[in-house]
Amino acid sequence: MKRSINKVAVIGSGIMGSGIACHFANIGVEVLLLDIVPRELTDKERQKGLSLDDSSVRNRIVNEHLATALKSSPSPIYHKKFADRITTGNLDDDLHRIAEVDWIIEVVVERLDIKKQVFDQIEQYRKPGTLITSNTSGIPIHFMSEGRSEDFRKHFCGTHFFNPARYLKLFEIIPGPDTSTEVLDFLNSYGEKFLGKTSVVAKDTPAFIGNRIGIFGIMSLFHLVKEMKLTIEEVDKLTGPVIGRPKSATFRTVDVVGLDTLVHVADGLYENCPDDEAHALFKLPDFINTMMENKWLGSKSGQGFYKKVKGEDGKSNILSLDLDTLEYRPQKKASFDTLELTKSIDRPIDRFKVLVGGKDKAGEFYRKSFSAVFAYVSHRIPEITDDLYKIDDAMKAGFGWENGPFEIWDAIGVKEGLEMMKAHGEKPAAWVEEMIQSGNDSFYTVKEGHSFYYDIPSKSQVKVPGQDAFIILDNIRESKKVWSNSDAVIQDLGDGILNLEFRSKMNTIGGEVLQGINKAIDLAEKEYNGLVLGNQAANFSVGANIGMIFMMAVEQEYDELNMAIKMFQDTMMRVRYSSIPVIAAPHGMTLGGGCEMSMHADKVVAAAETYIGLVEFGVGVIPGGGGSKEMTLRASDTFKKDDVELNALREYFLTIGTAKVSTSAYEAFDLGILQKGKDIVVVNKDRQIAEAKKQALLLAEAGYTRPIKRKDIKVLGRQALGAFYVGTDGMYAGKYISEHDKKIANKLAYVMAGGDLSEATYVSEQYLLDLEREAFLSLCTERKTLERIQHMLKTGKPLRN
Repeated sequence: MKRSINKVAVIGSGIMGSGIACHFANIGVEVLLLDIVPRELTDKERQKGLSLDDSSVRNRIVNEHLATALKSSPSPIYHKKFADRITTGNLDDDLHRIAEVDWIIEVVVERLDIKKQVFDQIEQYRKPGTLITSNTSGIPIHFMSEGRSEDFRKHFCGTHFFNPARYLKLFEIIPGPDTSTEVLDFLNSYGEKFLGKTSVVAKDTPAFIGNRIGIFGIMSLFHLVKEMKLTIEEVDKLTGPVIGRPKSATFRTVDVVGLDTLVHVADGLYENCPDDEAHALFKLPDFINTMMENKWLGSKSGQGFYKKVKGEDGKSNILSLDLDTLEYRPQKKASFDTLELTKSIDRPIDRFKVLVGGKDKAGEFYRKSFSAVFAYVSHRIPEITDDLYKIDDAMKAGFGWENGPFEIWDAIGVKEGLEMMKAHGEKPAAWVEEMIQSGNDSFYTVKEGHSFYYDIPSKSQVKVPGQDAFIILDNIRESKKVWSNSDAVIQDLGDGILNLEFRSKMNTIGGEVLQGINKAIDLAEKEYNGLVLGNQAANFSVGANIGMIFMMAVEQEYDELNMAIKMFQDTMMRVRYSSIPVIAAPHGMTLGGGCEMSMHADKVVAAAETYIGLVEFGVGVIPGGGGSKEMTLRASDTFKKDDVELNALREYFLTIGTAKVSTSAYEAFDLGILQKGKDIVVVNKDRQIAEAKKQALLLAEAGYTRPIKRKDIKVLGRQALGAFYVGTDGMYAGKYISEHDKKIANKLAYVMAGGDLSEATYVSEQYLLDLEREAFLSLCTERKTLERIQHMLKTGKPLRN
């Protein structure tokens, strides 16, 4: 049976329900979102003379919940228009409409009795064969399926989305006793291919996989922080980006999620896992009980482990909770010698050996905490899953870990990890020792570009399933390397397609990256069929190397700076006008030069979570790598005889002038950065490089011909220049912009108007590039610009001066 999902019903419109509804709308699915009917009127409804029978009242709960979700930040929706795909209703009037849907997702309150009542109602209208799943985070699936019809049980399982549904990739699928294999296989594939998730099939055990391991990790730290007399700042320093975890680390994460949410899951594990060897760790420490009594729950209550207060000067300050006195105090800076040793190590996975070898308190912390985690995850197999890679997948996709626990153990060394655990009184599961004895000394291996994991029953390395749709650059970086320098690597993706991967810090674009792009195009034009510009770091590129620009400007090496900017421009034009198709694959932050590179590619295959924009105004300059030229060209292409051309140009001018950054790839189409009918979006970033390769092949096989350089760009000259100058004068007079902002805006206006021309004229790309470079260089001589660049280098934030 071929199954497709065209319409889903989401029952329950709270934070999770609305978030799930929005994500299905994100991928183009029609959604029916239902919730209960209010039992009484609000004061506002009474004043309007409404009754409980009015539709606006009956749908008030679902409409208010959805509206709140759509206003939240970060947004659950890729584009505000996508919300039109969601229809709201209530369970009394609209439940019969679930007969029209392909998948029903229950997301009501976490009480078994209420869920069973909802399922009773659903069974009255659900058509046979319709998928029916529960988004429970912990209620056993077998309890929910009891007493249901055979068809219901066959098509029923748990589907646990993590909050927020758009951003967290973990999609746990928990089969019930009678769930069909066809349903599990379909959901596993659909989650990955359409929802952009990491699908993980889990066993029906308390908290499943992600929360079982994640809550253990947090509860273990709650006890360790007291044992080692650490501050919360120290723990957050040790458990954040340095080990590939989110900036919110441990205690800030609990504040964001809500201490009550964590306690609810921990209590459930304490009650339902009496045989867990770490059972005692799930018992709440005294300081957590006190915080719960005081309702110090985190962000939702205004204070938790951290508390924001306003000082006498009116500025906000963040206070930290002292876990000994349970009083708030000013934050203390945390620093450790061991962390200093890792500053030159770019990848977190390469830091772990150094961290556990530390001679200070940090080293002891890592040895103790990793020993506990390694022991715990080893004992969860086969209880929560039979496959170790699923635990790593769950922690990476659900908790934002860059590396899963077994990957970290591999990085330290399996034997070394065992010795470390023994020294700290931790005992691994027997299968780990058996693995070593069988001649396997690692949990993972890479063969011919594919990842393999240690399969416990067969005592052998088995290929991780589902990789065929992906290209994993980590697995081919060395074996398929064609050329490299310190900041770039060219790999052979097969079928005549090369990939150019940035390897610089934050993937900034400097001379080495530009050399790599030119070398990749040289090679592709001689021996290959196409080129992908793609990487799998957290961000595609944060832009040009502004540190290099700053040093040249400070030293007044203007000839060298002019040459560097021209090389950047020439490289972007080479991306546009090579004899082979070039595909850009942006994702994450794609700013400044990263955006310019994408705009010059033949086609963009963007990840849905791409935050792209020309942000050069923030450092006191205009886009100088072809971005100002390209936005002028694109504005010109929109000019029509019956439109006011200046209005079209103004939109593109403002996109640069206000440094707009899209909050998704779909918003980038509105900004004119991505182009409809040419560029495409993929929801699952893991598929992006493979899709980009496919698009390069399609263009090559269709008979790709080098484009002809443009000489037909219409610029408006003084007409546009005068209008822009009047606008910047008004903004400055109204104190909306600084004097330097005005200067930058006027420089941009000069470029996009095509200079001080007496009438509208058709010009070439090179003409605009020369104006762009001249304006960029002149701004680099300004003291205010240098101050902005210096501030950005120090703080990572723009300065308005």
